Amino acid sequence: MMPFRVSRRAVLAAAPLLAVPLGGGKAAAAEGDFQSFLAGVRRDAQAQGIRPATIDLAFRYIQYLPRVVELDRKQPERRMTFAEYLGKVVTQQRLDDSRHHLADNAALLQQVQQRFNVQPRFVVALWGVESDFGRTMGSYSVPAALATLAYDGRRGAMFRAELIAALKIIDQGHVRADLMLGSWAGAMGQCQFMPTTFVGYAVDFNGDGRRDIWNTRADVLGSIANYMSRLNWRGNEGWGRQVAVPGNFDARLAGLETRRPIAEWARLGVSAAGGAEFSGREPDGSIILPDGIGGTALLVYDNFRTIKKWNNSNYFAAAVGYIADSMGRG
Repeated sequence: MMPFRVSRRAVLAAAPLLAVPLGGGKAAAAEGDFQSFLAGVRRDAQAQGIRPATIDLAFRYIQYLPRVVELDRKQPERRMTFAEYLGKVVTQQRLDDSRHHLADNAALLQQVQQRFNVQPRFVVALWGVESDFGRTMGSYSVPAALATLAYDGRRGAMFRAELIAALKIIDQGHVRADLMLGSWAGAMGQCQFMPTTFVGYAVDFNGDGRRDIWNTRADVLGSIANYMSRLNWRGNEGWGRQVAVPGNFDARLAGLETRRPIAEWARLGVSAAGGAEFSGREPDGSIILPDGIGGTALLVYDNFRTIKKWNNSNYFAAAVGYIADSMGRG
């Protein structure tokens, strides 16, 4: 989910206006440097077997976008607390929508689970957090955004590789160049995959010959589950749970580096939140304190680590878990 979105039509219409001006002086030099950069990308793409006609077509939509560089360099004024983040992401509307989509796609999700062994509630939760079930996929031209970041971003080599991967996706016929839209950072479709993630993990679940994470729900849900499965998801376990820790809890024990059996955590005074009790069948877990001592405490399992491989954020992983649990624990 990205903070700045405009319509696809507005982005494409504004692209020439946002491009580096063609006037004299430094602006012309910058434009010349950008074109020289694109010439290098063209050579690399052709060396990797991408057809020249594909490159020509994709390059029609590539402009230098100063707004993308601005967003890449912009730092948040302050860090949200865990409660603030949950309030923004785990909304009642999203919980209601999650239950609706779980029921509405039950047959498809069962097929996805049979193939990839990822529980439907987690697939739906990731779908909801990433794109609000396809409502907020981003409206930037992915080739243009990636070219801009590869040329003038903080992680040029990474974004250059993503741009080459995007050209491969277009060349393979999965999406048209003009319809390859996503976030300002190049995340695409309803599951917000970067192009290299798409190449490695997106699937053609409905068997039509295209991996369409923009419009084909079967491919979206199948791709989410395939990615999680390949990241070593445990299909018979949850993600974790909220717990209470004693006032004298040693904060040095918190963190994913420390993993202990549930009985040992209980001996240290950790208890299930909300008056519930541990079953004794929980897998070994770690204590996470998102806001430090005095804030929310979580006992998390290996699946929490797997969600963090998708997005390396304790907040994100916990939000996915909370949304999944709102749909039941089956």
